Amino acid sequence: MTPSDSRSGPNSNDLSAKSISAKAGPIGADADSEHQLGEPASVSLGLDQQLCFALYACSKEITRLYRPMLQELQEGLTYTQYVTLLALWEQDGESVKSLGQRLFLDSGTLTPLLKKLETFGLVRRVRDGADERLLRVFLTDKGRALKEKAFCIPDRLSAISGLLLQEADELRIRLQRLNQVIQHHYEEEI
Repeated sequence: MTPSDSRSGPNSNDLSAKSISAKAGPIGADADSEHQLGEPASVSLGLDQQLCFALYACSKEITRLYRPMLQELQEGLTYTQYVTLLALWEQDGESVKSLGQRLFLDSGTLTPLLKKLETFGLVRRVRDGADERLLRVFLTDKGRALKEKAFCIPDRLSAISGLLLQEADELRIRLQRLNQVIQHHYEEEI
């Protein structure tokens, strides 16, 4: 099933740009405001009414929850380094360019991050034998072994946050779909 197939049924959680605005009104709109058809909705500029701020604040706090768990894995390990390891645990030997795209990181952020992971002894960067222009990132034995220690993190985060794993999965899926809609918007502008 493709991402577009999963949103096509009558009972699906369609998060296309049209459905978002039709179902919920403009982002930041006051839920209590009523308006006539054809009249602009009253958009609240209250900080607590902004989806972007709720996502920002929650992301910041979740990252803070991760910090002590990541220190148990590897002293000095940051959340961004951790998600880089997650990607490599799924696909070892990924190119730096592909890894950056997957993690939404530019080379100015990713390169020093990978250098730090190398100093921890968790990864190594190697030129591709078939195409010298490509730089690939491989886990070391120590980097692969760290995966075993990380298996407890999702359960610990769930226990702290009070979210059941199913609720967390549903929220993650909705956020991924929203991200796809936003990315599609920018692709159409190009």
